[in-house]
Amino acid sequence: MNLPNCITLIRVLLVPLFAIFVLDGDYEFAFLVFAIAGVSDGLDGFLARILNQKTRFGALLDPIADKALLITAFIMLAVVRLIPSWLTVLVISRDVIIVVGIGILMFNRHEVAIRPSYLSKATTLMQLATVAFALGHQHLPPTLLPLGRPLLIVTASLTLLSGAHYIGVGFHLLGEGNGAEGQPRR
Repeated sequence: MNLPNCITLIRVLLVPLFAIFVLDGDYEFAFLVFAIAGVSDGLDGFLARILNQKTRFGALLDPIADKALLITAFIMLAVVRLIPSWLTVLVISRDVIIVVGIGILMFNRHEVAIRPSYLSKATTLMQLATVAFALGHQHLPPTLLPLGRPLLIVTASLTLLSGAHYIGVGFHLLGEGNGAEGQPRR
């Protein structure tokens, strides 16, 4: 196993530690683990490129590590009521819809290249910012606290838009297998 993959694997192992810290109310340590995981996400990709150590295993494990951390963060922060439950349901539902869509495409023998769109990257960035805000809000100056509500709205909006975008892409790909009249090819 190469260095980038080891770093990605460590990120996966940080997920339960993060959850424990949140459930114990140790938000500073949870924030630290979250930050370390975030830095390691950039580091493993950078090292894989610069050391020419990109692997299929790493390409599969990296998004799993990212989703495991984000989904766990939203669930744990909803449990302790630092993030609204409705936003957690929205974030998880989007990811489930994407995974089910990929499964449907693969079942229908479509080759699926998993590359995030710019909209998806912006969504992930806002989801990360929402988690960071929720974990660190106690240490923010009072003048920044009103940004919490707009942050939730932007995160929810991007999550919905990104989900709709992927649904549209999925339907487009499924439609490519149909004839001009929309009838299945024989």
